[in-house]
Amino acid sequence: MTAPAQRSGVADVLLTTFRFEVTFNRVAGAGAQRLGDGGFQEVTGLDVEMDVKDYEEGGRNDGIVRRVGRAKYSPLVCKRGMFGPEGGDAVPELWQWFQDIVAGVRPVRRYDGTVVVQDQRGRPAAAWLFRAALPVKLVGPQLNARTGEVAVEELHLAHEGLLLEGTA
Repeated sequence: MTAPAQRSGVADVLLTTFRFEVTFNRVAGAGAQRLGDGGFQEVTGLDVEMDVKDYEEGGRNDGIVRRVGRAKYSPLVCKRGMFGPEGGDAVPELWQWFQDIVAGVRPVRRYDGTVVVQDQRGRPAAAWLFRAALPVKLVGPQLNARTGEVAVEELHLAHEGLLLEGTA
């Protein structure tokens, strides 16, 4: 293992991926609704891709000019175990959000949110902020009586922007 990197006299440590929290904040409208803040076991899709446009300049035969295009954000995919009180029904907040949109309830509820990675002491170490998220896919648990695994639901979120806090 290599020694920690040095930056401005402070030793940098590698962050682990198992200690994180997801939070949602309603963009507009009255009333907050919980969407499983902090309760996700896996989050993927923290990536941004930049379109590059090629411009073939007349008279320049030895190459092309590359121009910056639009940024494309991958959907965030959040996975969690299904929750339900002992002897009660499953907690349906993600399904209700999705079903309201399908049923035509307007205005559509959108959420801003954060994915915060914590250091070994539980302090925030990095935070990705996403804007105006909408559910685009909801997957129920894969049911298999032979495995005895926890029922996991999966939420796919389209959003309008993703940035690492402190880079704006």
